[in-house]
Amino acid sequence: MTSTRLRKPARAAIAALLALSGAAFAAPAAQAATPHFYAPHHTWGGQPFSGDSNWGGYVAQGSGFKSITGSWTMPDVQCNTSNDLFAPWIGIDGYGSSTVEQTGVQADCSSGSPVYSAWYEMYPAPPQYFSNPVSAGDTFNASVTNTSRSSYTLTLTDATKGWTKTVTKTLRAQDVSAEAVIESPSQSYPSFNSLNFSNLTVNGQAFDSYGPQAIDSGQYTETQLQGGAFSIIPG
Repeated sequence: MTSTRLRKPARAAIAALLALSGAAFAAPAAQAATPHFYAPHHTWGGQPFSGDSNWGGYVAQGSGFKSITGSWTMPDVQCNTSNDLFAPWIGIDGYGSSTVEQTGVQADCSSGSPVYSAWYEMYPAPPQYFSNPVSAGDTFNASVTNTSRSSYTLTLTDATKGWTKTVTKTLRAQDVSAEAVIESPSQSYPSFNSLNFSNLTVNGQAFDSYGPQAIDSGQYTETQLQGGAFSIIPG
């Protein structure tokens, strides 16, 4: 049998077809996750909302808030939608000011199942995520301290897994509030039974002594703050 050799144009067409076929079956390029901003409390006409908000928990207002410490245990969450996202955190500012100096953890349901991670944020800069592992049931200790006029040291410890992260950042802020809260930037919370904050101090004193106000968020409310401790529970 006599073989037939393809002409150059025919070979080029086949090569182009194979390249196109390969492109059709190639895996799509991975896309970077959009950062979630844990931003200041919503306001209306300069006044805080009296109803539902993007923060839930307790917030103290005034001036001269130089430090806040606190602990909590990350609950096991159940995702209701892929839009569910929430974070417990402690911080300074954000209630009556346009900056927030904060650190905490989050549960993100965008993949369909909860993904837990730890972060800090010096808003309006985007949050920075730690690579350390985080799981439901882990207990966290955190602190945010204004060490000078514009310098803040943020520390987050996973007492269960035994890691600690400390960062020092510069930001011109007002130090006009201190908070221990949960937040959902997507305004869509997953379900959990309870989240317990404890060991809450502000400027070295019990959080209670600053008369913080309670704020409900989503389907959650808070128990009475006593001795620097309270729980977030379904409302």
